[in-house]
Amino acid sequence: MNNLCTGIILAGGKNTRFSGANKALMPIGGKRIFDSIYDVFCNLFQDIILVTNDPVQYLEWDLTIVTDLFPFRSSLTGLHAGLFYTTTPYAFFAACDTPFIKQNLIETILAGIAPHIDIVIPETSEGFQPLCAVYSRRCLEHATRQLEKKELKIDRIFKKLRVKKIPEQVLRKQDPDLISFYNINTPEDLAKAEEILSRISNEEFV
Repeated sequence: MNNLCTGIILAGGKNTRFSGANKALMPIGGKRIFDSIYDVFCNLFQDIILVTNDPVQYLEWDLTIVTDLFPFRSSLTGLHAGLFYTTTPYAFFAACDTPFIKQNLIETILAGIAPHIDIVIPETSEGFQPLCAVYSRRCLEHATRQLEKKELKIDRIFKKLRVKKIPEQVLRKQDPDLISFYNINTPEDLAKAEEILSRISNEEFV
């Protein structure tokens, strides 16, 4: 259990490509996406925070529910709220629509935490993975200033902070297909996730 780091789940999206339905509560293999993430977080973090603008949907889980502090939605807005409310020096962030996030991959990222580092972030051939990363509370001031100017891209704060990158070859040792970063945006993504789960289940019995 990591006492230096809070686990934060971001669930502030509008779900527009799901016709407004909450994709975090969609089942994959009979288990809701949010349950999969929550179970992993319970193994890793003493404190779990959920950032959402629809808190009523999440009352059954044992976690702290907070909402955005700025009146517009973006990943940076959720990051800012999570950092504002956390009481630990660091916070690990994940999106609510990543059904295959792996505990051992998160542990690899958490291992990069150090006093002189502000952000620990995976880097793959597709670029940074800012919603599967650790941020120190020192990032809060930079996020606040950026949001006050309505600059919503998370990666803009990287230039002003000390960043430790976790390279793809290290990540693949824990997650060979990098499915921890697979997220659900559309019904098609959900159908593909069922296929991925079926393949994973078959491989486990080979």
